[in-house]
Amino acid sequence: MIEVEGLTKAYRDLTAVDGLSFTVGAGEVLGLVGPNGAGKTTTLRCLAGILPPGAGVIRIAGHDLKTEPVEAKARLAFMPDEPNLFPYLTVADHLALTGRLYGVAGAEAKGKVLLDELELSGKEDALPQELSRGMKQKLVIACGLRHDPSALVFDEPLTGIDPGGIRRMKQTIVRRAKAGAAVVVSSHLLPLVEEICDRVLILSRGKLALLGSLDEIRARAGEESLEEIFLRVTEGPASPPPAAE
Repeated sequence: MIEVEGLTKAYRDLTAVDGLSFTVGAGEVLGLVGPNGAGKTTTLRCLAGILPPGAGVIRIAGHDLKTEPVEAKARLAFMPDEPNLFPYLTVADHLALTGRLYGVAGAEAKGKVLLDELELSGKEDALPQELSRGMKQKLVIACGLRHDPSALVFDEPLTGIDPGGIRRMKQTIVRRAKAGAAVVVSSHLLPLVEEICDRVLILSRGKLALLGSLDEIRARAGEESLEEIFLRVTEGPASPPPAAE
């Protein structure tokens, strides 16, 4: 489970995230959406332990990210939107290194399963510069899934992936949730959010603008389309109060 209570993060005079609270239960996919500058990336980086919150508490599988950082991060995988890979390590090297770092039992066999699942089989000896943008993204995700984390955070997971790969990536994300992981997916692709997410959290100017299942937020906002709800909440003159957790 992912638990966020009162998360606040400021950069000098700019408050990027302001008192954000939400939970993601085991087996649930939460869609995190908002316009550019809404605080999504800051939220994700705080969840991953890359940025320290100015205030608030983050727990990953019951472990406080501030007081138990090793235990919390060991149960988390953060897949960023920009695939930063080691230039002199092959695909196989990346998976082997990740397996060793997390002490994965049966690492080689699990690595082969991930290569097949993410369509990287046959690319084991390729270096990052030999991979397409979409394949780099798949390798980052394969490394993130290496240790079977109980909390998954995806930032724009479909960037650079072809239509067939998109279908399989959606299946990969949903499969992990069905296996019991708590999943956060941040994306500007609202149809993706509508298709695979159990609940949606809309951020606007660093604050929670709307939270709930699609049916709940449609009833609350009086709109059928997530796009119309998104535009109304983030660009309208006034946002409705946030839903209860």
